[in-house]
Amino acid sequence: QVQLVESGGGLVQTGGSLRLACATSESFFSSMTMGWFRQGPGKEREFVGAISRGGGNTAYADSVKGRFTITRDNTKNTVYLQMDSLKPEDTAAYYCAGDYSLGYSNFNAKIPRYWGQGTQVTVSS
Repeated sequence: QVQLVESGGGLVQTGGSLRLACATSESFFSSMTMGWFRQGPGKEREFVGAISRGGGNTAYADSVKGRFTITRDNTKNTVYLQMDSLKPEDTAAYYCAGDYSLGYSNFNAKIPRYWGQGTQVTVSS
């Protein structure tokens, strides 16, 4: 059973920054495409972005492009979501996800197999 554990959520003002982390003890982490989703209050779950196994390629939702950056450190089995220029509409529970079969460009095509428990991000206006 692959376990993903997010951290780094919190309360931030509009225009501020946060960095989320998602760690796993999974020894095959570098073989998994990783991504981030979010679900705001009263909203459906939304794809945020994904990163390829080696970290060289990323894909983002239009709503976060240019503000959010996904990176990964395969030596630490951790993927990160750097969020800059945060807006109140970014308020959501953020979930990391991983899958061995999906690629970074089609990470939203199917529901990824492995999920973290989520971490709350609240952006105050």
